Amino acid sequence: MVGSQLGPCLLAIVMAAWAPPVTYRTAHLPPALAPRDPTQVEMRNVDFYVDPEIVLHIHRLRGTIRSKSAGPVLFDDKRSLVIHLASAEVGLNANDITALLNKYVFAYKGAPLSGLHVTISGSQIVLTGTLHKVAALPFTIRAEVSATPDGHIRMHPVQTKIIGLGVTHLMHGLGMSLQKLVDLSKAHGASAVGNDIYLAPDSILPPPTIEGRVTAVRIVGNEMVETFGGEATPGELGIPDPSQRNFMLYRGGTLRFGKLLMLDAEMQIVDLDPADPFKFDLDRYDAQLIAGYSRTLPDLGLEVYMRDIDKIKRSSSARPSLH
Repeated sequence: MVGSQLGPCLLAIVMAAWAPPVTYRTAHLPPALAPRDPTQVEMRNVDFYVDPEIVLHIHRLRGTIRSKSAGPVLFDDKRSLVIHLASAEVGLNANDITALLNKYVFAYKGAPLSGLHVTISGSQIVLTGTLHKVAALPFTIRAEVSATPDGHIRMHPVQTKIIGLGVTHLMHGLGMSLQKLVDLSKAHGASAVGNDIYLAPDSILPPPTIEGRVTAVRIVGNEMVETFGGEATPGELGIPDPSQRNFMLYRGGTLRFGKLLMLDAEMQIVDLDPADPFKFDLDRYDAQLIAGYSRTLPDLGLEVYMRDIDKIKRSSSARPSLH
């Protein structure tokens, strides 16, 4: 995003006048330029990578993005960001859930469950792995998913097998439960009550921080789809280019990405190949920028065309991940 394409909307004059060096993690704007409101966000048909193996399949999203320090939204420091979902539908497929459980939820020494693998069968999730209890015991749990009133994801086992033997009725008869079998006190965002496993959506994901209330969970095709809501419906943002079916729109507040600063932001990022969902990787968005182009809108906002991250050859010069 260089040259005359960017026009005055990126405020080159402001950037030139703002001489003192800053870093992404400690950047502060002068009071006159500090953001007064969070940046409004709308997304449709976006595969948002939070990890090379974990994708949030965002079918629709309306919310805000803000900095934890109340400063500008820094795209280059995802640990500083909070994305609030006022209304959204977000899917995770079996591979996403598998990676999430192994790399984040149970990725600690002494975890009672390991080698986890998830498949989706009809309207249920099938979880296989190893239970560490005296010995390493292979297990299979077939579970139904739902949302709790306080916004957690509930996995309710309807069938449990350990070393290939059905133990659902045996455990009930002996007064045993999953809660008594496994200690999940050190798990990241997971807990057990009785035989049910509960996942906290705002705690199980890697950065950026995702917050919002889950009001429904269901299986749709090959995805576990979470519906976020329970708030007043946000007003219309006004999409600059409504012809686009896959996009991210950021409006208001202050955005900083790379060397560029946008005040009173208006930036619609669209998909160069709309035949499939827009695949966006916050760790490598610079490579997507370089592979695309932008145009200045009549009101001096930006429309940025990006290529899907999976269609860009991985480069050793890409900015390192900030996990």
